[in-house]
Amino acid sequence: MTAELLGLYDEIVDEGALARTAERFRERNIVLPTFSQLAEPASMPQDVADRLEEVGPDDADPRNLWRVHWYNADDRRDLVDVPGYIEIPTELSGVDARIVLALGHRFPMITAHKVLAAYSCLAPKLVAGAFDPTRHRAIWPSTGNYARGGVAISKIMGCRGVAVLPEGMSRERFDWLERWIADPSDVIRTYGTESNVKEIYDACKELAKDDTNVILNQFSEFSNHLGHYRVTGPALDHIFADTGGSNLVAYVSASGSAGTLGAGDYLKERHGCRIVPVEALECPTMLYNGFGEHNIQGIGDKHIPLIHNVTNSDDVVAISDRATDTLTVLFNTPAGKDYLVGLGLDPDFVSRLRHLGYSSIANMLAAIKLAKYHGYGHNDVIVTVATDGFEMYNSELEPIIERDHGGTFDRAAAAAAHARFLQGTDTEHLLELSEVDRRRIFNLGYYTWVEQQDIPFPTFEARRSQSWWDGLRGYTDRWDDMIVEFNERTGASL
Repeated sequence: MTAELLGLYDEIVDEGALARTAERFRERNIVLPTFSQLAEPASMPQDVADRLEEVGPDDADPRNLWRVHWYNADDRRDLVDVPGYIEIPTELSGVDARIVLALGHRFPMITAHKVLAAYSCLAPKLVAGAFDPTRHRAIWPSTGNYARGGVAISKIMGCRGVAVLPEGMSRERFDWLERWIADPSDVIRTYGTESNVKEIYDACKELAKDDTNVILNQFSEFSNHLGHYRVTGPALDHIFADTGGSNLVAYVSASGSAGTLGAGDYLKERHGCRIVPVEALECPTMLYNGFGEHNIQGIGDKHIPLIHNVTNSDDVVAISDRATDTLTVLFNTPAGKDYLVGLGLDPDFVSRLRHLGYSSIANMLAAIKLAKYHGYGHNDVIVTVATDGFEMYNSELEPIIERDHGGTFDRAAAAAAHARFLQGTDTEHLLELSEVDRRRIFNLGYYTWVEQQDIPFPTFEARRSQSWWDGLRGYTDRWDDMIVEFNERTGASL
């Protein structure tokens, strides 16, 4: 039962399902990469690398499983030695600390790193016989990118995927789903927008009454946490080494499902850095036990994910969606880009700001707040992630300009945006966590997971101890062994 609830499988649970899965993968020539290979894609077999050259990064082709990592080039086809990242210059951030963002837009199929979370959640189930693609539907509850990642991973693995997401998410998300899903009923639109996660859970509870539906809940599947610990953590460590910085002081990440925060556990073990979850000021769940609606799409709120290692967090920062909305306009309009170039910023750097979506900008702003609060200097590096890029929000640009700028965004508006939301960033709505704060935030999860989602109380409580989290680390090695055995069983080749 624990494995089923938490997504932690270390042995085969259904030989019949595994046999049927192996047969399907053999028919479709699907070969699964191990987590070790995704962490170090240069280690993939040469024949795999050669065959990848034949495949476009957005093709519904199983070979794109081998691109579900941070080492894709900007063309999203070739490999690079160091994961792509951008460093925010002092002229833009207003702080001396070095702020670097890993670029999630380079991931295949969905141009967002959530496809890694989806692979991490489904692959261990497949090789354990816990998911049978000949009879099961994969249900992907999300506020957008994880559902898209799940649909993509499902499709190229020969599975049927179902996206469950709020109806108010960006049009681009739904446009993408229409292209990838054959049956419109496999897109389930729940009430609300970004903060309405409970409504997603309620829909999944109904779907779970049918035993052919398998819920892959990113908020409670510990394989999501472990995938980022094993793959994203080393990639970010590689970026830090490439910066030449002497002191990794913090890892910043919007909470969302809390999966990406798992990379912080990896970095903290090696560098002693702070782990800093970020949320929307309009829905400050961790900071103020608050609630509300916001537009920083992809970061959820109103609850504490089960896979959030709360007692290992050090600060909490809240960012307003008015800031992320406005900076999206600054970074992606001619007037905004001209203004930034006029500040002396390199035009190539300014053009690369299009790779920052709403949550990416929130992460950047949280890093700036953190640097100001702790007084970090030029030897200090803060690492964070750019989950997705502007291409997921293009349809929202004009409505924001109409709402906030009277329909026109000119040089004066660009200067005001820079002054208010970058140079004017303050240290409000930042909490350095005490032990009491950590216990308070941890306890908030009780109402979602024990009372509503039926997680056993002893399992919920065990997560307070770091030794419990340390005990999870061996699962990815075991999954790698199971993936290798499964690939041998299918006999498939790319």
